[in-house]
Amino acid sequence: MLFVIKMEKKLQIPDNVRINMNSHTLNIVGPKGTNIRKIGFPNLSLSLSNNEILLYTKKNSRNEKRLIETISSHIRNMIYGTINGYTAKLKVCSGHFPIKVTIENKKVVISNFLGEKIPRKADIIDGVSAKIENDIIIVEGIDKEKTMQTAANIERATRITNRDRRIFQDGCYIIKWKNY
Repeated sequence: MLFVIKMEKKLQIPDNVRINMNSHTLNIVGPKGTNIRKIGFPNLSLSLSNNEILLYTKKNSRNEKRLIETISSHIRNMIYGTINGYTAKLKVCSGHFPIKVTIENKKVVISNFLGEKIPRKADIIDGVSAKIENDIIIVEGIDKEKTMQTAANIERATRITNRDRRIFQDGCYIIKWKNY
C-alpha cells in the first residue's frame, strides 16, 4: 500500500486585498496598487479558497518544502507591497568632485562623478518611482523586487574600479530600505 503524503501551506488574505488567479498567473490588488506574478512550477499547485491561498505538492521532499516556502514568501511580499509598499533611500556621497544627480526619462543621471565628462545612467524599472531630496535619492514602489533592483541599479552605476575604496568613497549608497 502506497501512501501519498502531500505537503501544504496556507496563507491568510487580508480583508482589503483581492486575489485573482488565472492558470499560473497571480494577480493581487490592494489599496496601493496591483502586483502580478507568474507562478508556474510543475510540482506546485495553488488553490484559492474564500480567505486563504493554499500551496501544496504531492511529494514530501526537501526540494518541495523549499519551493513552497520560497513561493509563499514571494506571495507575502506581494500582499504586503500592495497594502504598504516599499522604499529604499540612497545617499549621494561626494568627497572629491561635486556630484549632480537628476531624473530624466525613467533614468537617474549622475553627472560629474569623479570629474567624468560623460554622465552615468541607471534605469528606473517600470512601476517604481524615484525622487531626489538634497543628497538623498528615494526609490518607492509596491513590488519589492523591482524597488530594490532599481536601488541596486543606482548604486551599481557609481561603482569605482581601480581605485582604493577607502580613499575614494564617492558614489550613491543604499543607507536604508524599509516598508512604508
